[in-house]
Amino acid sequence: MGSSMHDTLAAAAAAAPGWLAPARDAARQAWAETPLPTRKTEQWKYTSIAPLEQDFGPGRPVELDAATVDALLPDIGALRLVFVNGHFAPALSSGELPEGLELVRFAEADDSQAARIREHLGSALPEAGHPFATLNGAALGDGLFLAIAPGASIREPLQLAWLTAGDGQAFTVTPRLLLLAGENSCLSVVEHFADAGGSAPSFSNAVTELLLAPGATVNHYRLNLEQGRALHIGGVHARLERDATLNGFCLGLGADLKRLDLVVTLAGPGAHAELDGIYLPRGDEHVDYHTCLEHAVPHCTSMETFRGVIGDRARAVFNGRIHIHPQAQKTRAELSNKNLLTSADAEVNSKPELEIYADDVQCAHGATVAQLDALSLHYLRSRGVSREEAQVMLSFGFVNEVLESARLEPLRDALRPLLARRFARDPSLMRHLA
Repeated sequence: MGSSMHDTLAAAAAAAPGWLAPARDAARQAWAETPLPTRKTEQWKYTSIAPLEQDFGPGRPVELDAATVDALLPDIGALRLVFVNGHFAPALSSGELPEGLELVRFAEADDSQAARIREHLGSALPEAGHPFATLNGAALGDGLFLAIAPGASIREPLQLAWLTAGDGQAFTVTPRLLLLAGENSCLSVVEHFADAGGSAPSFSNAVTELLLAPGATVNHYRLNLEQGRALHIGGVHARLERDATLNGFCLGLGADLKRLDLVVTLAGPGAHAELDGIYLPRGDEHVDYHTCLEHAVPHCTSMETFRGVIGDRARAVFNGRIHIHPQAQKTRAELSNKNLLTSADAEVNSKPELEIYADDVQCAHGATVAQLDALSLHYLRSRGVSREEAQVMLSFGFVNEVLESARLEPLRDALRPLLARRFARDPSLMRHLA
């Protein structure tokens, strides 16, 4: 990392509320003792952090007009909160909080809210193995605290837009979300990361914590749509208590560096997690998804499905781990990772892992890497479809099944044309898709 990181941490400390100081100081001490990952680090074997070897200053406020923001964010009929370079933009946000939903920035928390944040902040994070989550805590100046009241069922989704916009110099932002879902509550949250452009690179180090009380249901969508020089390293860390359900959906376009760690701990009997994801790097882009499902207690279930389409000279990494603890009897867990290479120069490294220490479980995992099916291409071409359009149709169909798993219909409708444009650089090739 560049030498300006000390200045960035100092700027975050100056802007942070005083009650955050103990947590931030502890994270800063841990960061000072944490070595940066290299290619010799197993979890970073195929991902280099070389793009981070430059000086990043703190993100500064940048004004964006409503038309620019609307072009970046799909209209899904949601309550929308917009942050630009880590700074809240009330003029670009919309909607009113429904009953049963509490939402506050760390910097504006009262004594009661600050006490709740201090109690839960970091409780879903593993003790080790995630150095950039530690860096997020060391640079923490503000964050977002979201609490759903017990028994509340919030029908309107919440859209959190974390936007970056260049201002002439390389900069870093550290988004942080802490979500507490009360007992038997229900909410859908869409975290949308996008880049509004600029000549200088940005580095987003974003951490999300999801804490689900017994019987709670959270539908969490994370859209990483930054591209080019907008670098992103992020983590979603969830803890599920008895009979809680997490439905997670991820979509990642490629960039010079994009890495996301998804860690879900099933800590209460009857907990259930579903993780679905799509990644679509092309050009010289790189994307890396590492997932870990920690089955810590008996009678829990999980299902995980990730699919990637890798084109041109792009690189993708998928590492999916299912860890069955000794006491986690009666576990059912499945993991599937399928990849489609649309170029001879594209590359994917896929590693599904099962680590089982219980003897009464049902587990399955698998990974495939393939190219477009020649017979399917021939079938479409024999019916008058050009080779280029046939390739687009087959690539889109490969990920559409996963897209349909997203429970939020307006989001599915908004993402479908985006994916179609991703595959069909010529608009005439997407006439059957969107």
